[in-house]
Amino acid sequence: MTMLAPEDYLTQVLHGLEPPPPVEVPLSQAHGLVLAEDVAAAVAVPPWTNSAMDGYALRAQDAAGAGPSHPVRLPVAGDVPAGSAPQPLAAGTAQRIMTGAMLPPGADTVVRVEDTDQEPGPAPLPQEVEIRRAIHRGQHVRRSGEDLGAGAPVLGRGSILSARALAALASTGLGAVRAWPRVRVAVVSTGAELREPGQDLEPGTIPDSNGLLLAGLVAEHGAQCTAVLRSPDTAAELAALLVQAAEEADLVITSGGVSAGAFDPLTEIAAAGQDGRQDPAPTGSGPAHGYSPTAGAAGRIRLRRERVAMQPGKPQAHGRVHCGDGRQVPLLCLPGNPVSVLVSFTTIAAPVLARLGGYDSHRRTARTVAASPRAPRASAPSALCDPAMPPAPSSAAAAPAASSAPGRSSGAGGPAEPVLRPARAAESWATPPGRRQYLPVRVLAPAPAGPAPTDAASGGARAQSTPDCAVDPGGALVAPSHRLGSGSHLVASLPGADALAVVGAEVERVETGDLLQILPLSAPPSPLGPPGRPAADH
Repeated sequence: MTMLAPEDYLTQVLHGLEPPPPVEVPLSQAHGLVLAEDVAAAVAVPPWTNSAMDGYALRAQDAAGAGPSHPVRLPVAGDVPAGSAPQPLAAGTAQRIMTGAMLPPGADTVVRVEDTDQEPGPAPLPQEVEIRRAIHRGQHVRRSGEDLGAGAPVLGRGSILSARALAALASTGLGAVRAWPRVRVAVVSTGAELREPGQDLEPGTIPDSNGLLLAGLVAEHGAQCTAVLRSPDTAAELAALLVQAAEEADLVITSGGVSAGAFDPLTEIAAAGQDGRQDPAPTGSGPAHGYSPTAGAAGRIRLRRERVAMQPGKPQAHGRVHCGDGRQVPLLCLPGNPVSVLVSFTTIAAPVLARLGGYDSHRRTARTVAASPRAPRASAPSALCDPAMPPAPSSAAAAPAASSAPGRSSGAGGPAEPVLRPARAAESWATPPGRRQYLPVRVLAPAPAGPAPTDAASGGARAQSTPDCAVDPGGALVAPSHRLGSGSHLVASLPGADALAVVGAEVERVETGDLLQILPLSAPPSPLGPPGRPAADH
């Protein structure tokens, strides 16, 4: 079987995928979703003129000439707490006012309590107030609509609903928006050897780490994990489980069973789906309702197996599960080794989540209409010195466009736009011939600026050999996260990995000092900052 380039396989996987129709979502449940329509302000922001300070509302002309040596005294006619509708201000008087409270009709200025003879804090309403500092008309006043006028555009279709975006929408009087729904993902680990983590292990059994890995990655990419299931290595049981999982999901992701081994069940499932024959269904199972009266569970699954020119992650499969409600739920079948799962999710599943969640629309059209124009984005360095990697904005397997904030997540719990950062190898390592390498690496320190080392001593292609690989002073020194390098089974080393070093298929070996590019790995949001750990943590 001929190997596909990673970007060609991803194109195949994404073909025909579209997000489900937008739905109306309360703002309280919309964090991380993608806005499906332009939104205008229902009310002005702020909705009425109010005080920016605790102090006294008055007319500026009534305190003209006030200062430390000649204060002006005014009678205090009332209180204006926040949330109340004030009485009109009589000429020659003041009203005590709280921050955010509506400015009384007739007032045009607020004097801070610190600029009077009164003490800050709770106190009875004074009969008079002494103004001890010069004032100017309009000071400490927030005008209605000075942030945004009623009817003005707030956010554009495709905007990611971050906490900041939701606050802006709420301030304009909205309680709900139309957005693409959160993607529901079912995770299925395959293998008779798998056991629940924490259970006693019999000879030949291992804990199911892939289920937790995939469920966590799903959450880190802003989707909802609806189920974490396990299936033995039989086609009938796996097919039935996939159909069950798809009924409550928008995407099903499996790990394991995708190679050409004697006990890998996907070959049989793929064959059953191609010819529509009855699969070896478990006893008591009936025909697949709504798809084919003669097909069992495997007959409801269409599956395409491929070999992809990447390491790890060469065996891959994708397809559809036909559900009883008429939906065709996408199915991704990843290899079973944990590092392969991580790499495959990052390069294949994450772009699929982006497509299903409407994030492709974000990349095409997102804008904050009221914001000032941004500077053009900088051009990305060439894709890991791999001339075979053309730009593909939905894919980490191909070279994405550089972001104005490289390596950050969306900030809203959604899929991070894949951004490749420059780095240098702190040590040498082997690369697989003819396949693009995705090697888990740890970030050691920022790399010094300077020219790439010459490859005169190299016996073949070197990672810095492509001329347009830019050297970035902000690059990092990286090294494999495990001494064994690219072993796809090295799950215990994954906590030490900060990124994937991506090395082109034509590179024969990475040498110390070679210029690379790295793809930062996802991480849960942290109160310490954006997802991911700074190099100083190591």
